[in-house]
Amino acid sequence: MAENLQIDNLDRKILDIITKNARIPYLEVARECNVSGAAIHQRVQRLIRTGVIKGSEFKVDPIMVGFRTCAYIGIYLDNPGKYREVIKKLADIPEVIECHYTTGNYSLFIKVYTRDNEHLREVLTDKVQAITGVVRTETLISLEESISRQIPVLSK
Repeated sequence: MAENLQIDNLDRKILDIITKNARIPYLEVARECNVSGAAIHQRVQRLIRTGVIKGSEFKVDPIMVGFRTCAYIGIYLDNPGKYREVIKKLADIPEVIECHYTTGNYSLFIKVYTRDNEHLREVLTDKVQAITGVVRTETLISLEESISRQIPVLSK
C-alpha cells in the first residue's frame, strides 16, 4: 500500500457495480462506465493492490448447509489487555465467523453459526467459556437477518 490512495468517481462506480455482482465480466462493467475493459481491469487490480478490495469470495447460505442458529456473544474478560490471546483461541473455533474488539460492556463481541441451540450450548460452554481469561458471556440469538449488504461507495 505504498501507493497514494486516490478513489475517484470512476473507482466508486466500479465498486458499486462489482459489490452488487462480483461475477460480472469486466467488459460489462466497462460498458456501464463508458471506458475500456483494460481500464476496468487496471482499476480493479489497483483497488485490490491498495487494499480497497479485500479478496473475493462466494457466500454460503448457512441454513442451506445445516447451520440454522446464528448468535452474537458478548465476552467479558478478566484482563481486557490480554484480548489478543483470547482472539487466537477464538480463531480456533470454526463456528466463530466474526470477532470484534469493542468498547462498551464487552471486551469482545463474536458472531457464531451453529446447527441448532444444542450445538450453540456446546460451543458456548465447551469452547468459548473454557478459554482462559473469559469470565462471563452474554448470548443473543438472531431470529432473522433482515439486512446484509456492502457499504455504499457512490457519493450521493
